[in-house]
Amino acid sequence: MRMSDQEYFRSCIAKERQLAHLLGHPQVEECYESAGTLWDKAQALPQWTRDWRACGPLMTEYGLTVTYGQDAGGPFARIGDTLVHFSDHPTRDRAVMFGIVKALIFQLEHGAPAGAKDASVRPMAQAPAAARWTAAPGGQS
Repeated sequence: MRMSDQEYFRSCIAKERQLAHLLGHPQVEECYESAGTLWDKAQALPQWTRDWRACGPLMTEYGLTVTYGQDAGGPFARIGDTLVHFSDHPTRDRAVMFGIVKALIFQLEHGAPAGAKDASVRPMAQAPAAARWTAAPGGQS
């Protein structure tokens, strides 16, 4: 069952807030005027479920792999143990971004991806946390 656009938007924001908390940013505030949220030092919360410029780096930083398939529910994307059907999202892109965030949340909450030898989930890159999400003006980093 597909939810309304407003409910979908709220679910995206909720996943982004949850991921921000898991990544060590507990100071996330609601900001309805700008239809989003603010976090550390009034920087905009990355739109991980809504913008590839924010979501793409999560894939490479945490080594997430996306595979595609089809089952009785229709076409889907699988990221780790997370399965997202395209029909539950406005577009295929949005489905994959939502799935990436959902999979990373699962990994962070449960300590490690399935089959990992190490019990901790760490980014593949050793970049400082602040540098990972701060984009230069114009969307370039």
